[in-house]
Amino acid sequence: MYPEQFQESLRKVEAKRAENAAMEPTRMTAEEKDALLRQYHPDYREEQFEELVIGKNAGEKAPHELAAMLQAHARVHASDVDLLHPNYETDVLIIGAGGAGCSAAIEADEAGAKVLICTKLRPGDANTMMAEGGIQAADKENDSPAQHFLDAYGGGHFAAKKELVYKLVTEAPEDIKWLNELGVEFDKAEDGTMATVHGGGTSRKRMHAARDYTGMEIMRTLRDEVLNRKIPIMDFTAAIEIIKDEDGKAAGAVFMNMETKELIVVRAKTVIIATGGAGRMHYQGFPTSNHYGATADGLVLGYRAGAKLLYQETLQYHPTGAAYPEQIFGALVTEKVRSLGAKLVNCDGTVFVHPLETRDVEAAAIIRETGDRGKGVDTGRGKAVWLDSPMIDLKNGEGTIKARIPAMYRMFAKRGIDMTKEPILVYPTLHYQNGGLDIDTDCQTSVENLYAAGEVTGGVHGRNRLMGNSLLDVIVFGRDAGRAAGRKALSVKGDKKLSLAHVDEFEKELEKAGLNTDKVSPKLLPNYVNKDRNVYDGPMIQ
Repeated sequence: MYPEQFQESLRKVEAKRAENAAMEPTRMTAEEKDALLRQYHPDYREEQFEELVIGKNAGEKAPHELAAMLQAHARVHASDVDLLHPNYETDVLIIGAGGAGCSAAIEADEAGAKVLICTKLRPGDANTMMAEGGIQAADKENDSPAQHFLDAYGGGHFAAKKELVYKLVTEAPEDIKWLNELGVEFDKAEDGTMATVHGGGTSRKRMHAARDYTGMEIMRTLRDEVLNRKIPIMDFTAAIEIIKDEDGKAAGAVFMNMETKELIVVRAKTVIIATGGAGRMHYQGFPTSNHYGATADGLVLGYRAGAKLLYQETLQYHPTGAAYPEQIFGALVTEKVRSLGAKLVNCDGTVFVHPLETRDVEAAAIIRETGDRGKGVDTGRGKAVWLDSPMIDLKNGEGTIKARIPAMYRMFAKRGIDMTKEPILVYPTLHYQNGGLDIDTDCQTSVENLYAAGEVTGGVHGRNRLMGNSLLDVIVFGRDAGRAAGRKALSVKGDKKLSLAHVDEFEKELEKAGLNTDKVSPKLLPNYVNKDRNVYDGPMIQ
């Protein structure tokens, strides 16, 4: 039960529920969406960005927090390690063991390459595991990859690299089939047909799901396949620098044991960065739905090695992060809640936005409602809005919530909130890194033999991502990166002298640019302790 402070607003929401459930909110025009985003979306807050002064993207903007890491001192130099005697040698080195890393490992192994996975935390400690709502694929009779392309390209504000979107949508049906055959337990009708629903910004029901823990189910299956293939994994081992050879090609990485701080050198013929996102950077002070290790490591590793970034200034703020109670602050409330019929309402119980606009539009609308319009609900940590979850059972029949989004029901039930009878409080949470390392259709960065896949890359989603295209991204491009890096590794001799000269060159650039920083990068882990007060010092709602 909610405390007394929410009761007046709750009564207004309940009074209008039946009327709101029956109504169809008006969709915004393109002009209205553009105006809303420019005024309220965090990506347009100019004061929150700065111009990079060194590296391949010098002259372009990045969030202050990311710029500090991209233009920081390295954790290791050539004098700290023995590059002549690597600790390990492999054909394909994969940095990260989430969905993209494991998909890449499976395909590189299938190509006949020797594979080694190194991951900062445990295999599966990744945003893939935390993805809930589903994975898109146009595999129904009333749909097509062409329609999926239009939705994804338009949803990304026509800024994505078309050749990457083409691969994403055309390979999607086969990759769903691949996952299904590996053992992913997708929701299905009695005849075995895949069950699909709408997502925000989609024109067809193409969202495949495993209840509301789709990413966990996919990650479980991929991890089991990696283990069954006996692909070696070094866990709790963080990449802190890419190694190049004397010709400037990627040739391995330096790692640090997260417990002992021991430095480890791995020589490889090709390297795949699959380190995931950046939510734990808490850009602009926002809470996050991301896993503990999402600190933009891959962007830093690639950038210092000379790889170019694309759209590094764009982030996705999922419109519905849990805003109450404090124990789950920032946790993801899957878009599937809105796909099943719940609507966003303000403190007066009024619906203020169509529930299935694209995520950036939904987030901006919530920020406007709680800000300039003054229609938010005070949670004690800031203002939020209601997501009227009881509408789901009202519209679809009693038991729908427990059957279709059981994990979400349990998350709130553990805190004394029954979302079948009570609405839930939400506010945008930092969710996805839209931009990242620039890749070609083989997933290779601008540094030869350095590949990247998954959330660490840029260009697949443009400046905004549609629901269900992230899980698809990690599978499509994870597999593609594994195939490409595996094939390439078989033709690389791997006998060149190893070098960290690029690290010294980067340090010289820092000095020349007058960047007197005390920061070192990659960040590796977030810090939630205020050393002066020894208390949690996390983000607040804006």
